[in-house]
Amino acid sequence: MKNARKLVFVTLSALVIGAVFPYVNFALDQTYQHLKVIVDVLELIKDSYVEQIDPQKLVYGAAKGMVAELDDYSQFMEPDVYDRVKSDTEGEFGGIGIRVDTREGWLTVVTPLPNTPAWRAEMLPGDKIIKIEDVSTKDMIIDEAIKKLRGKPGTQVKITTAREADDKNAEWITKDLTLTRELIKAENVKWRMLDAKTGYVKIVEFTGHATENIEKAMVELKGKGMEALVLDLRYNPGGLLSSAVDISKMFMNGNKMIVYTKGRKPENYQEFKANTSATYEMLPVVVLINRYSASASEIVAGAMQDNKRAVIVGERSFGKASVQSMIPLSDKSALRLTIAKYYTPSGKSIQHDAKNETGGITPDIEIKVPLEMEKKLLQQGDEIYFPGKEGKEIKDAKDAKDAKDPKAEKKKDAPRDEMLERAVELLKAREVLGNLKPGK
Repeated sequence: MKNARKLVFVTLSALVIGAVFPYVNFALDQTYQHLKVIVDVLELIKDSYVEQIDPQKLVYGAAKGMVAELDDYSQFMEPDVYDRVKSDTEGEFGGIGIRVDTREGWLTVVTPLPNTPAWRAEMLPGDKIIKIEDVSTKDMIIDEAIKKLRGKPGTQVKITTAREADDKNAEWITKDLTLTRELIKAENVKWRMLDAKTGYVKIVEFTGHATENIEKAMVELKGKGMEALVLDLRYNPGGLLSSAVDISKMFMNGNKMIVYTKGRKPENYQEFKANTSATYEMLPVVVLINRYSASASEIVAGAMQDNKRAVIVGERSFGKASVQSMIPLSDKSALRLTIAKYYTPSGKSIQHDAKNETGGITPDIEIKVPLEMEKKLLQQGDEIYFPGKEGKEIKDAKDAKDAKDPKAEKKKDAPRDEMLERAVELLKAREVLGNLKPGK
């Protein structure tokens, strides 16, 4: 009798739950139907495929396939790959000297680092590395690709690159390269004075030490008489959100919004604001961006633009605004999943939308640089703007004095950095206009 009553109670409870929450049952049914397809395929392969296959390999393949349907930044990582991602990255490593990202499923060069194997091989931003040691990089996890490119200095790595042809309708130009790895010392911040009053800071990447290096740069430039600043974020692939927020706080005050994140879940909504005061809140600033500026660099540019804190000069940025969460799984594999997106203070989504041609940061003053000129600037920019090493050419006599090289002269055919020149002009015009006294 007791069992009968218990059964009736359970049945009635199920009916009540089903009546009150019909969508719960529907959702569960839908999930089970989807899972049944995967299980059926798994069983058919196990039972009937011509060769015996490790079921774990099939499960991992299914997981990768599901995640591949999401975006370029969500990734399923097998245990060995996850272990490598968790391990600390050294400041020095053997490699070919490039910063890379994943775009349209391919490993893509953001920028080659000056005086490295990739730089000497004339690799350019936008080049796709389609093979590493004859293995395709299509949909390869970026951490795994970087691991394959790195190695002991003196060893070689074979890669195949693809570059878009000048004729957009023509096939991409492929090239096989064998590069010898070197010890790469990555710099995240470079700085110098452009003239007596204008400072220049280039943030190469928003790493853990970028904020302290920016602070050091600003103090040094201020001591040299800096009254205005050009902040160069071109070719910057991003980095740490905390670094972007901290650097923005140096220039903005009054609890102004820097960036916020929003996802499907309420807990993924977060706001990041400036402090009540900022060290350089009154310093005139122009920010340079281009189509390779992404993620954290877009956060800084967007915050400065929306808060009317700086003039943005250059090209529309890339549009990478996804927030990933690393979720460990039961078998020590992991899922890197996009859970939210970044939005600028005015509510604009930074995320690139190819269909609607939206996303990224649109500059206040747009300047297009021809590919050939861009190539020359990349090849010579380090020498022009950061003198000091033996054999480097220097922009002008003042640079020569700073570099303690009195014999250096300005190179006559040095490429013009139009974006940088326009930034300096804007800052000088602001100073001149500020001194005008209408009506007097």
